[in-house]
Amino acid sequence: MRTHTASWYTAADDPESAEFGPVRGLGVTGRGEPGGEEYGICVRALYAVAGALPGAGPVPLEGRWWVEDPRPPLEVERALWRWHLFLRLPDELDPALVDQAREAARPSGAAVDRVQLVTFTEGRCVQLVHHGPYADEPASLARMDRYMRDNGLVPNGLHHEIYLSDVTETDPAKMRTLLRHPCRPA
Repeated sequence: MRTHTASWYTAADDPESAEFGPVRGLGVTGRGEPGGEEYGICVRALYAVAGALPGAGPVPLEGRWWVEDPRPPLEVERALWRWHLFLRLPDELDPALVDQAREAARPSGAAVDRVQLVTFTEGRCVQLVHHGPYADEPASLARMDRYMRDNGLVPNGLHHEIYLSDVTETDPAKMRTLLRHPCRPA
């Protein structure tokens, strides 16, 4: 089993094990399908606050996903999906600047009060870069599941996606999503 301390935004094209410590950023929580109304409101709010932060350059949008349903996640209607959207911040950014950025972004009309400063620790994960449309992710997720099973691991946290290409990209040849799933020994 390959395990390494990896860069937050890089992974191999094949499943691998990696370890991640705490990360801090802007987060917002919601429910509904990707691209739906609430999702759009939350993405606009995240970018409005991030845009008002000094030194917070452009970073990929991230989403941690789950369902509160006994069915397998991909069998649950997308309108019932739950998510935490996230934009990573530089480690050295003064947390007090987030409140100032929220106030500066308020005139934009975005739902800036939903945006919070959050920290989470992913820990041990299995990850890979998925190339192509989001609809084809189940094949990559199956490869990750096999890797976990073959290495005596089980899921231990929320499914995590980092959108390395623009989320509005439609050319499958240009679409890249880092898929990550926290895990632990079985």
